[in-house]
Amino acid sequence: MAANSIRIGNFMIGTEHPPFVIAEMSGNHNQSLERALAIVEAAAKSGAHALKLQTYTADTMTIDHADGEFFISDPKSLWQGHSLYDLYQKAHTPWQWHAPIMERARQLGMVCFSTPFDASAVDFLESLKVPCYKIASFENTDLALIRKAAETGKPIIISTGMATLSELSETVRVARSAGCRDIVLLKCTSAYPASPADANIRTISHMRDLFQCQVGLSDHTMGLGVALSGVALGATVIEKHFTLCRADGGVDSAFSLEPEELQTLVRETNGAWQALGNISYEPTPSEKASMVFRRSLYITEDIMPGEKLSTDNMRAIRPGYGLAPKYLPMLIGKKVNQALKRGTPVTLDVIG
Repeated sequence: MAANSIRIGNFMIGTEHPPFVIAEMSGNHNQSLERALAIVEAAAKSGAHALKLQTYTADTMTIDHADGEFFISDPKSLWQGHSLYDLYQKAHTPWQWHAPIMERARQLGMVCFSTPFDASAVDFLESLKVPCYKIASFENTDLALIRKAAETGKPIIISTGMATLSELSETVRVARSAGCRDIVLLKCTSAYPASPADANIRTISHMRDLFQCQVGLSDHTMGLGVALSGVALGATVIEKHFTLCRADGGVDSAFSLEPEELQTLVRETNGAWQALGNISYEPTPSEKASMVFRRSLYITEDIMPGEKLSTDNMRAIRPGYGLAPKYLPMLIGKKVNQALKRGTPVTLDVIG
């Protein structure tokens, strides 16, 4: 049983509609409002349906402390060498930027919304009249935050990275009990960048059936293969990080799409969705014109009235204007009732 389509802004999300593509700005603005607005324009030009921000400050995320677990020392991390506080200070989108960014997105026909990371961010985003909320993977067990967002009654998109099935079940239950009717769950691997081998996107169709809601993919892998596979498995939302140019740097630039890649993502996910079609074993309208190139039975040597058909004077060849090849055995030895020239299609009215 398919989940009902939902509306976010002017866009419908569901299996009957093209995938809803979200360009995630994150901290790729590099602390420049001018660059942030350029990212909005590039995302719109590339065909994205939505632009997503993140709403927090360093102080709402953590404390200003650089020792122990507050310092990123993992050499495999993109953010190695930073304290959490410094990282969030560098990556956050100033709250006073939200209104001009959202206004620019609306002017360009995109939906713009954000990920709140605490209750104060929800209150702030409500003042901006956002159309929906996104819950990040790292906050998908923060039930107080989820309840706060759900109480607005607006759609909530939830990334499922790291969540167990029991945790996700509790998250969905809390959101629904708090008043959220429209939930979108995004399969997500919370590694940066993520490996396709860890994507496990077969989970997408399982989540849809289990939770009876729209499902999609928040994709941190490089390239487009995982996203296209996700659409084939029923993803109705695709989220990808986006930047103007990876070479410019930025906290998430290493696994972000550039404009031409985002344009390709929008085009190819739409094509993948169109290709799903319906279960069909009949010729499509476009195939019917090609059926004339099937093999059929033709006279291959001139024959006179009363002569018998044989494999010497009749063959299954292209094009397809004669009888189907399956009739060849039963026609062998039959007499023709008229002269037939080489290249004449065999039909029943020339027999006997």
